[in-house]
Amino acid sequence: MDNLILASSYQDRLTFWKEGLSDFVSNTLIIDRLIIDRLDTLRDEVVRIKPEVLLLDFDLLGVNASNGAASLRRLCSETKIIIMAGDISENVEWELVKAGVRGCCKNDMPQKFIKQAVMAVQQGELWIRRSLACRLIDELGKTTSKNKAYRATLGLLNKLTQREYDIAVRVGNGENNKQIAQACGITERTVKAHLTEIFQKLEISDRVNLALVLSSDSGGGVVDLDISLNTRLTQPPS
Repeated sequence: MDNLILASSYQDRLTFWKEGLSDFVSNTLIIDRLIIDRLDTLRDEVVRIKPEVLLLDFDLLGVNASNGAASLRRLCSETKIIIMAGDISENVEWELVKAGVRGCCKNDMPQKFIKQAVMAVQQGELWIRRSLACRLIDELGKTTSKNKAYRATLGLLNKLTQREYDIAVRVGNGENNKQIAQACGITERTVKAHLTEIFQKLEISDRVNLALVLSSDSGGGVVDLDISLNTRLTQPPS
């Protein structure tokens, strides 16, 4: 492993996680001094260090956790994120997985499992609750089926203007209207107008279908469900 970042605003959590990794990272760069309460500070560190694995406190992600996780992945797509959290619902964990998170663990799980989770994720596996395994496979099956149907309509992408296509790609990458407006230097109302035009031109009804169209386009955006059918699911202990 090239490097590993431990990020939390709580020193006791950082100490606990580091102890669980003590015999695993003797030659690894550990940034365990990120006593921060701002996600943008962490973003700067991720860009600078480009860690292989990020052990991230759920509390740092704020209200919209999945968007926060997705934004970190866009900064460094090679970084594998493991979320350390309290009791989060299955739906919240599912949204994090769809945003590209590779593992979700409890803050107070036995230290020996912290090492196991990091090793599993480093090797390309997932560390998620058992109940999400079937849900993940079902979702991948649906996406594959829809992608086949949409390949026949890919020529519709040629109907978009450059600005419309740029906005479509940002939607496919999980950005909301406010983020798109800020990135493109336009108002949210203008973004909505462009989306209406895009939906009409592509003969679709919503953002989900737009993301699916783009996921079938080899030169376009990619739906941020970065998991293949060949991925082996690592089941954490119950």
